[in-house]
Amino acid sequence: MTPSVRIRGLNSAPLHATRDYVLYWMTSFRRARSNFSLQRAVEEAVRLKKPLVVFEALRVGYEYANDRLHTFVLQGMEENARRFADSPALYFPYVEKEAGEGKGLLAALAARACLLVGDDWPCFFVPQMQAAAAKQVDVRFEVVDSNGLYPMHHTTRVFTTAHSFRTHLQKVLPPHLLELPREDPLAGVKLPKLASLPKAVSRWKPGVEVMVSSLPIDHSVPAVSMKGGSAVGETRLKLFVDERLAEYGTSRNEPEIDGTSMLSAYLHFGHVSAHQLFARIVKQEKWSPETLGKSIGGAREGWWKLSPAAESFVDQFVTWRELGFNMSSHRPEEYRSLDSLPGWAKATIKEHAKDPRPSLYTLQQLERSQTHDELWNAAMGQLRRDGWFHNYLRMLWGKKIYEWSKGAPEALHAMEYLMGKYSIDGRDPISWSGYFWVLGRYDRAWGPERKIFGKLRYMSSDNTAKKISVKRYVAKYG
Repeated sequence: MTPSVRIRGLNSAPLHATRDYVLYWMTSFRRARSNFSLQRAVEEAVRLKKPLVVFEALRVGYEYANDRLHTFVLQGMEENARRFADSPALYFPYVEKEAGEGKGLLAALAARACLLVGDDWPCFFVPQMQAAAAKQVDVRFEVVDSNGLYPMHHTTRVFTTAHSFRTHLQKVLPPHLLELPREDPLAGVKLPKLASLPKAVSRWKPGVEVMVSSLPIDHSVPAVSMKGGSAVGETRLKLFVDERLAEYGTSRNEPEIDGTSMLSAYLHFGHVSAHQLFARIVKQEKWSPETLGKSIGGAREGWWKLSPAAESFVDQFVTWRELGFNMSSHRPEEYRSLDSLPGWAKATIKEHAKDPRPSLYTLQQLERSQTHDELWNAAMGQLRRDGWFHNYLRMLWGKKIYEWSKGAPEALHAMEYLMGKYSIDGRDPISWSGYFWVLGRYDRAWGPERKIFGKLRYMSSDNTAKKISVKRYVAKYG
């Protein structure tokens, strides 16, 4: 059964057991496997002896809508169509051709639904969209958390450092590691067939066949070679765990080596799940939750009882990734606000706000890699070309944007805009964790105090180039 701690009601409307079907509105966990939201919808359809409709839509009016993001999502929808084709669920994919064309479709589907189930994802436009929908439908609307290993609403506390969050996880996470979603929630399930959808839905034609170039979106950002969809994501997951995880500890910070998982885009769009990744790692490591000991005070190594490389990756994947979900789920009005920074960071930013900036670049210059810094230009070049750039260089990228901006508001806007527009894995809780880490969130005050940065952690391209190999990287992307 889907753990109750992962289920939240968004309205007070009743469940209508006599209506025609259970409706799952797939917005963030865009997959047919290892998905607590889909699992919950299946469980309720079985309990009510009703058909199941899976509704997945793609609007043209979301912020940063462009060929790159649209293509990646559409590739995932095509894969979902294949996976649901032989299942007892009715899959209804819908792609808008014009802005507002899909308005009213969810309400029309929900009008004959016993229950509406959605994805509890705490970021970007999704919570606002769901809140509006909850007021429009007359049926119970509940959302389910399938984001990570630790349920977001198991705690009400907002953690201010990775250490404090890690300490908490070492105390409370073990029971949740035994509550994994079913790999295939529809396997072996028998549901009634739906004779037809309501007549009110007939004016919206399902399907994913569309020419992206014909849509009213930004065509200046082309699709990338990285393909979307669960099948591709699962292949990448298997490749990383089976062949590259063992070297993660030594290769993760080297941009000239493909040593990272490259799974962030698939996790962001929900094409693969955190639970799939975790299950693959522990299978590879021949590990079980029974090996976990008591809390070791939030130490980064030793609690998981995994190999050093796996231990390092799991700390990044669980602690740092889910720390962002903790903030965005509990501070929806603040996670994108400079007011959410710790007091010391706000104070040092204010104290140094008028420090002269030796170099100032406009947003357009940053976007075009028109700075004096070859390594930074290369990182931005990789982001523009590949829709992704190396994790270690993301920290430097953000620090230099702050150094070259008039102030923190301008730097934050530039980071949000550049990642939102070009990155396949942007617009995510961990994206905002990264922007705000640049400005002091989850960090501590550093010395010696510097111009511009004050007590914020300082990074330079010269020092970075001394720590890691970048010559071939700069040659490739500069």
